[in-house]
Amino acid sequence: MAGGSLRVRTGGGGSAVALVFTHYWGGSAGTWDEVVRRLPREQTTVRFDQRGWGTSRALPGPYHLDRLADDLIRVAGECVAGPFVLVGHSMGGKVAQLAAARRPSGLAGLVLVAPAPPSPAAAVTEEYRQGLSHAYDSPESVGHALDHVLTSVTLPQDTRDAVVRDSLAAPDDARTEWPLRGIAQDITAQARDIEVPVAVLAGEHDAVEPPSVLRECLLPFVPHASMTVVPGAGHLLPLEAPGAVADAVRRFVAAVPVRT
Repeated sequence: MAGGSLRVRTGGGGSAVALVFTHYWGGSAGTWDEVVRRLPREQTTVRFDQRGWGTSRALPGPYHLDRLADDLIRVAGECVAGPFVLVGHSMGGKVAQLAAARRPSGLAGLVLVAPAPPSPAAAVTEEYRQGLSHAYDSPESVGHALDHVLTSVTLPQDTRDAVVRDSLAAPDDARTEWPLRGIAQDITAQARDIEVPVAVLAGEHDAVEPPSVLRECLLPFVPHASMTVVPGAGHLLPLEAPGAVADAVRRFVAAVPVRT
């Protein structure tokens, strides 16, 4: 137990650099299961359900990005003794940017997986955000989002079922915080303060954060960032292309400079 009532899942324990994962809007610690399974057995990993989601859904708000970044830094501080890399997906990528900008002790790098960019894209209008706030209203609406927005690859049925469960496992105020406010928050000033190496993974067919949006709204504002496009994948890269994500994370950890 760390970060108050945040339930943390750890694995490995023999690596020099730990990985601390943070999930997307609607996800959970389980979003990373297939990525972690493909990492070396000794790789130290830390995963948790963010405040308001899954096993952390009973935690009180507010659920804004700065509070989520507080939680992420606390989990890393309590669960990792040495250097670590933050791995954030979508909303979790924006949370990880805020956390990295604070330069916590031990931070060695940042992997952003289909991340929400620090500068909101032009498409993130009030109308868009209002519509997005209803994407997880019901199993049917989640299924529609999966089929028409979130994925380019057909997910196994058990994975799809888990996504639906995760997407519905939040109180209303936690569920709507991201689409109504967080997605539109401009954090470019904070992103410019990131000092560590940054790897960005983008899905070739991502309809949420296309590579073109990340080139325009993220790369100019995040120092030391480089981007790789994953062929054939959509927005849910940890579920659609876990092998590609694991390979990219493994290469990044092997190359990241670690201060001793």
